[in-house]
Parts: sequence; C-alpha cells; structure tokens
Amino acid sequence: MPCSAYIKKEKRMQITLSRRLERLAAYVTEGNRLADIGTDHAYLPIALVQAGRIPSAIAADVNEGPLLRADAHIRAAGLGNRIETRLSDGFSGIQPDETDTVMIAGMGGQLMKKILEGGAHCLASVSELVLQPQSEIGLVRGWLGKHGFCITDEDIVFEDGKYYPMFRAAHGSPEVVLNQAELSFGRAAIQRSPQVMLDFLERESQKNRRIMAGLSANESGQAARLRELEEVEAWIGQMHAAVSRRCKR
Repeated sequence: MPCSAYIKKEKRMQITLSRRLERLAAYVTEGNRLADIGTDHAYLPIALVQAGRIPSAIAADVNEGPLLRADAHIRAAGLGNRIETRLSDGFSGIQPDETDTVMIAGMGGQLMKKILEGGAHCLASVSELVLQPQSEIGLVRGWLGKHGFCITDEDIVFEDGKYYPMFRAAHGSPEVVLNQAELSFGRAAIQRSPQVMLDFLERESQKNRRIMAGLSANESGQAARLRELEEVEAWIGQMHAAVSRRCKR
C-alpha cells in the first residue's frame, strides 16, 4: 500500500516593523533597489522585500556581530537570494549603480555626515536618500544643501517616549535656503506630522528653559552658554509659529 507523500512547507519569518521603521519604509520608492547602511537586524529591507515594494537590497553594517544577526534573519525569511549582507564602513563596500535608494537611520548626525562625505562614488547615481539622524540634525541638512540634494519631505515620529525626526532627499537645488531654525528643525511647509512636531518643539523649549534657569549671565563661561540657548529658544519659537500656522490651515 503506497504511503501518501507530502511536502512540509518551511515557515518563513515575517517582519512587523515599529512605527519609526514603518514611516522610514514608506519613504522608499516602490521598485527601487535599497542599500540600508547600518542595517543592524535588517528588519527594514526584509519587510520591504516581503511586501513586494522593492526587488532587492544590500544590508550593510560596519560591525560583524549585527551583520551576522542580519544574515540569520534574512535566511529565516527565505530571502538570501534577494538581500545581500556586506561588511562595510559606510559606503566603502558599495559600488556605483548598485542602489537607487540609500537608507541611513538611527545614528548621530556627525557620523551620518561622515558617511555621506565618504559616499561620493555612489551618491551621484542614487535617486533618493532616506535619513533619520538621532542628533546634530542641522549638520546633515546643511551638508545635503551644499552637495546638490534637496529635502523633499519631513516627518517626525513619537515612539517609546522618544521623538524621531526623519526626511527624504533627492538630487536638485533646494527651493529655499534654509535658515538656522529650519536647519535645526526642518521646514514646516513639508512636515507630514505637524502636531507631533509641535509637541516635540514644546518639549525642547521646556528642556531648554530649565537649563537656562540654572545658568548665570554674570559668569563668563555660563554667559556664553546662556546666549547659545537663548538663540536656540528663538529658533524654536520661529519654528513653533510656522508649524502652528500649518496646523490651522
């Protein structure tokens, strides 16, 4: 009596993205090849390929440990033929014309600026950058404006008690030259989440004022710091007014 044959289907890992990663993923143009620099667990490229949004991706990281974890997740998702892992310090392991979208997220602005500066051999051929600096965001916005990129979209996400500003940039001359408030906080006119931005600005202002209250205008070192914070407070006020007008439309 012949035994019945069956094929056991391997269960593939499915990725559910956090709110922050979901919002970043939404910036990636459908059909583009992605390079995720500083990929960590590779959740974002896996989710985009699983959703059919992108055909392929490079998951790059400077550290071997995260890259091994990323490779394990990619294999568990059955996407080893679609997503390639690379040990790469920024763009060092990525060749020109290999990618259309570059994603860099979850690192400080100074490091992100350094990575972008080292990517000239690739950046000429990419169509978009999706960036989420954790700090010194004005450095990144300023670098983009000086190197032929225009910020086309701004967003901010509140998740797990933290605010995450992010933006998309493409080749082209900026419509306007950003003032210092816009370098620090983005353009109100292209902010997707104005109410979240207002909440962020109010929290930043409260934090700023607490620090200012503890400084003395009569001590030279503290006086210089106080002037810096007063300037930042003015930028926050400018941006708050601009975003408030956007909310009332």
